[in-house]
Amino acid sequence: MAERIQKLLAAAGIASRREAERLIEAGRVSVNGNVISLGDKAELSDTVRVDGKVIRLERRPATKHRVLAYHKPEGEVCTRSDPDGRPTIFDRLPRLRSGRWITVGRLDINTSGLILLTTDGELANRLMHPSHELEREYAVRVLGPVDEAMLRQLRQGVELEDGPAHFNSIRDAGGQGANHWYHVTLNEGRNREVRRLWESQGVRVSRLSRVRYGPIALRRGLKSGEWDELTRADIELLRHSVGLTPLEQLARDEKPARRKAGKPHKKPVRARQSVYKKRK
Repeated sequence: MAERIQKLLAAAGIASRREAERLIEAGRVSVNGNVISLGDKAELSDTVRVDGKVIRLERRPATKHRVLAYHKPEGEVCTRSDPDGRPTIFDRLPRLRSGRWITVGRLDINTSGLILLTTDGELANRLMHPSHELEREYAVRVLGPVDEAMLRQLRQGVELEDGPAHFNSIRDAGGQGANHWYHVTLNEGRNREVRRLWESQGVRVSRLSRVRYGPIALRRGLKSGEWDELTRADIELLRHSVGLTPLEQLARDEKPARRKAGKPHKKPVRARQSVYKKRK
């Protein structure tokens, strides 16, 4: 069945529907070699390209709003396959009958902690988009002397090679000797940003773990390499944090219109029976 192309691109995790519409209006999307216009449709068998790159189209699974909280260990990469044969986070995830897991941001191979994965392309794109400024929290073990002047500078901001950066907050988390733990927060997800901020002050990060992404925190007791499936309430928290429609309202909006009144039922209307069953 043909579907609007912006819907297919959102399902594939390429962009939100609105962003996909802008790509189409800019002439950056083609179907079977032809640049398309807003409102055009495509089927899964069609060849869809964005900026010349072929996009793998997949129909959304029935449970299209699933979200996992995965505790990534050090040594795993966030790509689906690795040319060097290193383990990836996808090796441990539950298999899907249709659709795919989309990572919400990444962690480098030497960083552990929370990674969110979802089957909802629009949610993934909203969570990663800089305009929503979702706060990330990291536990950092720092090797080297740290004083108040350094912490003040990191809060105020320093100039990195890709622009200014700073921590929203820095909290002392204890530790002995030269190895000391801190919890830091920031609103961006630039490559190795936490490490580079500390290194700009002449100290080295010896351990780094993400413990929170937006309103979702890494569950205490969730072992490295394991995952939790988020509850509906947690998913609603995520959707609210990026301005998406609540799931209940979304379900109502997606329901097909009722049959218009006029023609009588073919079968006689029977006396109404109770549909409530006792829970086992």
